[in-house]
Amino acid sequence: MNLEKIKSKIITVRGQHVILDCEVAELYDVQTKEVNQAVRNNPRKFPEGYIIDLNSDEYNFLRSKNLTLEKSGRGNHTKYIPKVFSEKGLYMLATILKGEKAIDTTIEIIEAFAQLRELQKNIAEISKTTDVFQQKTLLKKSGEIISDIIYNDMETTETKTTIELNLAVV
Repeated sequence: MNLEKIKSKIITVRGQHVILDCEVAELYDVQTKEVNQAVRNNPRKFPEGYIIDLNSDEYNFLRSKNLTLEKSGRGNHTKYIPKVFSEKGLYMLATILKGEKAIDTTIEIIEAFAQLRELQKNIAEISKTTDVFQQKTLLKKSGEIISDIIYNDMETTETKTTIELNLAVV
């Protein structure tokens, strides 16, 4: 599985990085109803915050952004508003779903969320530090993470990239 594929499915809802239930199902190569059934069969494994039930406004906003909400039933339109899985919810789901595909998918999901966390941490540090050398180091590292997110095989150089310059502005 391609890490870029996972990253492209991560969206932000209520300030959290999440993945739609239909996208989770696609990643694990199962039907959405199987993912949701696993959640229903294991309610104690999914406390508040692990899964978010979208409200109709959030659902309509996401639909307007052309996300693949029509895939909720793996090709069938759904009458249900989708759920989204937070990082914790995805980790817990990984304890339920079994098989080689589930293991590989879980590893890729963990890596994608780890890169997003590292990028957020670097951006926060850039604004806090006054040491110019450390700022440049953090900019370079952040640029490499963004390059990896956008295009896995992109080479980085010692010169400032457009991405690093954009980060400096942020």
